[in-house]
Amino acid sequence: MAYSGLARFIEQLEKHGELIRIREFVNPELEISEITDRISKLPGGGKALLFENNGTPFPLLINALGSENRIALAFGRHHVSEVEEEMTRLFRELVIPRASWWEKLRMLPMLKEVASWMPKKIAGRGLCQEVFMGRPDLEMLPVLKCWPADGGRFITLPAVHTLDPENGIPNVGMYRMQIFGKALTGMHWHPHKTGAAHFEKYKASGKLMPVTVTLGGDPVYIYAATAPMPENMDEYLLAGFLRKKQVRMVKCLTNDLYVPEDVDFVIEGFVDPSEEPVREGPFGDHTGFYSLAGDFPKFHVTCITHRKDAVYPATIVGIPPMEDAWIGKATERIFLSPIRLTMISELMDMDLPFAGVAHNIAIVKIRKTYPGQAVKVMHSLWGAGQMMFNKIMVVVDESSADIHDYSVIARIFRDNFDTRHSLHFSRGPLDILDHSSQNCGFGSKLGIDLTRPFPEEVQHRQKGNPWAEWKLPATGLRGMLSPEFNSPDLKKHLPFLKETANLCESLTLPVLLLTVDKNERYSKRALEEALSKITGLDSFWAVVLFDHGACLDDLFALVWLLGGNLEPYRDISFIDIPGNGNGRVMLVDATIKTGHHDRFQRDWPNIVTMDNATVAAVDLKWPLLGLGDFLPCPSMKYKPLVKGQGAVRELV
Repeated sequence: MAYSGLARFIEQLEKHGELIRIREFVNPELEISEITDRISKLPGGGKALLFENNGTPFPLLINALGSENRIALAFGRHHVSEVEEEMTRLFRELVIPRASWWEKLRMLPMLKEVASWMPKKIAGRGLCQEVFMGRPDLEMLPVLKCWPADGGRFITLPAVHTLDPENGIPNVGMYRMQIFGKALTGMHWHPHKTGAAHFEKYKASGKLMPVTVTLGGDPVYIYAATAPMPENMDEYLLAGFLRKKQVRMVKCLTNDLYVPEDVDFVIEGFVDPSEEPVREGPFGDHTGFYSLAGDFPKFHVTCITHRKDAVYPATIVGIPPMEDAWIGKATERIFLSPIRLTMISELMDMDLPFAGVAHNIAIVKIRKTYPGQAVKVMHSLWGAGQMMFNKIMVVVDESSADIHDYSVIARIFRDNFDTRHSLHFSRGPLDILDHSSQNCGFGSKLGIDLTRPFPEEVQHRQKGNPWAEWKLPATGLRGMLSPEFNSPDLKKHLPFLKETANLCESLTLPVLLLTVDKNERYSKRALEEALSKITGLDSFWAVVLFDHGACLDDLFALVWLLGGNLEPYRDISFIDIPGNGNGRVMLVDATIKTGHHDRFQRDWPNIVTMDNATVAAVDLKWPLLGLGDFLPCPSMKYKPLVKGQGAVRELV
């Protein structure tokens, strides 16, 4: 099903019980974010929210794609798996070898169908140009200030249209846009993005770069702008495939770019590559941490048009799960087949956990037929499109059941993990938003091979896996570690050691969890020395450090912190245990890093949380919003990890 504008999609959301209309006034500065954060973290993603009274002429739709059901509705399907199956059939037909002309001729109907999805340029004006704003004024839109330390208000769901000046191939990407005036924004494209590549070409030519931003329209446009499409492939071909109907494109009024004729808003303009950049940010980002201020190009607005029934689309990002997690899950399913059928034939399944914020953690299932295959797959995926940003990759084999069931993954860890042979380190590109690496955009990666080893892979190993038959003693944690571990003497010797827990009871994993206060008395070396002398530490294969304030009984939060704060080469070390036949115990440092303790030279960002005044205002307003039972602020459990009021974490 195709939707002509967001108003039509809203009708379907309401019909299926997936929308809540909020008629009470809610401020786009922080309040909408706080309400959306509470709703989007409900099981299954909560509901889409339509803020009809926001101080502007336009209603604001948010969390529209924030559940599996709503993404399926956006795609016009009953379930996202239908798109996965369609993509598999399409790629299988396109890549299979054709032995004869007759077989090749039989492809013609499919090629004709693919051609019918190609975007089509039409003459005249579109619905998106029904209303012409005499003087462009971005302040007429309900643009959000999402989080307290944000540098300002940001357009968060823009489809940014650019054109390669050398070959004329268009691109659509999604790059946040900070508002600096009625007709001026930043253009936050990262160096690895196609929009940035186009910018560099215009810069070399000395010409102005035409840019047009669209908002809304058929929700498949929003998805297509986020999708990891191959270079030089039109995102609107993907939109046409999803809606089974070509996208009709109209020419902009003040530049020569084309945009879908049924979007809600069109913001036309240009970037002058010779102009000094603007300081943009900070911004509470999808990593759950602030991305800090940086220099980015200025986007000058020359024209704004919109539909008569225009709806402003927005999203917020921050500590997962939020709407972007569900969009990422759809991408995981849709693009699995193209990767398997064109690059990695042994790939069987993939999971991008919500706690891994898309690029920090990936779980991969392969059909293993030769030694070293898991490592080969790691490096193949690290060289594949946006998978190059992955930091931690776990590879399992076909003996694993459902890799989307994390209790299954825990069992595989227990059965197959070996600290001596399962870890594979590499280096490569990281997401620009990764804050853990000493160098922005570049750092180490960790591959964890949990496949069953072939004989060639274990010829130098000790016989058997020491953890395969591991069981928690009846006496629990205290029966595993000597009494001095919990004695006042240890805390006196290590005053920065705060709390202890383990994954023995919950997941039957021999992993010890500690929180530490990285104050002036903290010493990682002293901690390692003390741990090495603890009788029974060899009952564990890993000790994981978190900052004091982390909730050790919240496994989701711990995995999120681990993925965000870990730089594998730097933060994984080993404690030698005298007389330990199992070798060594892995020490994993998932704490914040500082210049004093870790020689870390970059600013460390704060975790994204809401300010107390906004939380109190929303608490007071909640009964008027029609959102059902009261939901507490999700930020509160992370407040102990925040230091200072700004985007940069203060060292106190």
